[in-house]
Amino acid sequence: MSDRGPRKYVVSVVGQSAPADLAHIPVLDEVVDPVVRRSGVDRIFRSVATSSAVITFILMGLIGGFLLVKGYDALKVAGWGFLTDSEWAPDQGGKFGIAAILPFTVQIAVVALFIAVPVALSTALFITEYAPRKMRRLLTAMIDLLAAVPSLIYGLWGLFFLQPRLITLSKWMADHLGWIPFFHVDDQYGTSLGIFPSSTFVSGVIVSLMVIPICTAVMREVFSQAPPGEREGAMALGGTRWGVVRDVVLPFGRGGIIGGSMLGLGRALGETIAVTLIISPAFTAKWSILDQGSNSIAALIALKFSESSTFGISALMAAGLALFIITLLVNAAASTVVSKSRSGSSTEI
Repeated sequence: MSDRGPRKYVVSVVGQSAPADLAHIPVLDEVVDPVVRRSGVDRIFRSVATSSAVITFILMGLIGGFLLVKGYDALKVAGWGFLTDSEWAPDQGGKFGIAAILPFTVQIAVVALFIAVPVALSTALFITEYAPRKMRRLLTAMIDLLAAVPSLIYGLWGLFFLQPRLITLSKWMADHLGWIPFFHVDDQYGTSLGIFPSSTFVSGVIVSLMVIPICTAVMREVFSQAPPGEREGAMALGGTRWGVVRDVVLPFGRGGIIGGSMLGLGRALGETIAVTLIISPAFTAKWSILDQGSNSIAALIALKFSESSTFGISALMAAGLALFIITLLVNAAASTVVSKSRSGSSTEI
């Protein structure tokens, strides 16, 4: 009996070239499991990688636990009213909740995605499919640099340069698209320009500039992994460049488009400084994105933290917990979609 442990056998059948009377006889081939030997460096690397993953989960749990503990007093007092009340007066003993702030947060993020996704999609397709190699490297580097620009710079540029130019566009949309609830503005002065600054629309445009690099990077990476064999096959069948993009690249990168958009959504939901500089805080929910006054959970925390009492800070921590849960779920869903898009799913030509 050998000391290598129990042997494993697989059954194979003699091929067609064997004599006819032997073709039906099975042959047992011994298969020996390979011995994996790990060196000390491998063990150290495995331990470090595992520890890093565990630390990441621990940090997320600690952050969520900290917000829950600090916001527990406010949640205990507010109860379900924290999700249904629109007022925010915890320091005055009044009601407080995120029923008005949460819709503003979502509106700003949706406006940002509505602008950022088409731009990011077009940019990613141009870089991967149309741009010359030298230009491709330059554009990739520039987009990566845009992602590294601090949000404070975006906020200041949007406040002093972009917002005055968006006011005219806001008035045009109110005049011509006012029959749509999202663009309707009630103004007793005849839709004057003074009601359009510091709106949800302006905030969303500024945030979209910060979302574009993230969406572009994810989409570009997924598009670049489209199967070259299918690309060449489509071209060999007489397809045009646009035909290859439409029938091969876009179907293959559908998961990347969705995942990149959701990652951008998570970024937009948590944006703080740029939104804080632009908005005029409001606590009354409204449909219009053009009317003056907006808010977000992150901006509320930044604006109220320094002047709040102990109980007021607890209420802000509860709002931060709600934002943490929302962004965590959005980013987790986005990561799942992106990982599935990298699995090598094929497309049909």
